[in-house]
Amino acid sequence: MSGAVMVDIRGVHKSFGGLEVLRGVDLRVAPGSVTVIIGPSGSGKSTLLRAVNHLEKLDRGYVAVDGELIGYRHAGGRLRERAEREVLRQRTRIGFVFQDFNLFPHLTVLQNLVEAPVGVLRRPRAEARTAALELLARVGLADKADAYPRRLSGGQQQRVAIARALALRPKVLLLDEPTSALDPELVGEVLDVVRDLAGAGTTMIIVTHEIGFAREVADTVVFMDGGVVVEQGPPAQVLEHPQHERTRAFLGRVR
Repeated sequence: MSGAVMVDIRGVHKSFGGLEVLRGVDLRVAPGSVTVIIGPSGSGKSTLLRAVNHLEKLDRGYVAVDGELIGYRHAGGRLRERAEREVLRQRTRIGFVFQDFNLFPHLTVLQNLVEAPVGVLRRPRAEARTAALELLARVGLADKADAYPRRLSGGQQQRVAIARALALRPKVLLLDEPTSALDPELVGEVLDVVRDLAGAGTTMIIVTHEIGFAREVADTVVFMDGGVVVEQGPPAQVLEHPQHERTRAFLGRVR
């Protein structure tokens, strides 16, 4: 990938016990682009996403976001792990939307959006509240500010989760199967929000099984299998004219 790079993933390896889940992944994501990662279950997609914000520590390789190493620093010619407080600071720049929403059940929707900007970034509460209300309007939930998560549908909860991630004004937004926990009739409302973000130039990396959605919003589609990137390129190339047999076999099963 030529030009500027927002997310730079180089030679990333990760094992759990004797199982090597990531086996030397290289991937570069341009600012303002949407990268969609597809592949069979167990191919390493979600682990790679969690490695970007250091929720998974790497065995080898590195991840940099906007030129800054995530989770590690150079010291004496080696990479050494950063202190936890530094990693937490870095994570404020990397929004993460989980499969299962992860909202605070004891807080209202508005409070879910306000607490991190105030508590972590020390923004004035009034400023954070105004920004949160704007984000709720952006995801179509302006009327749910005072509701508690349990009163919302799954699709509404996921839209709140997206708004909460955006409240920290991250440099990149990571979405891990954002529709997998939803009933089919609720998927569309979440995908509409992601479409709007893509149109606004939000840098995103999305793990999904929604092939049609990948075709529509992705600048780059990445197919992973067996812990490696098998193929990547524009949606028309990877999804319509895949070069590798593994990609063709996978798409033949999910279409």
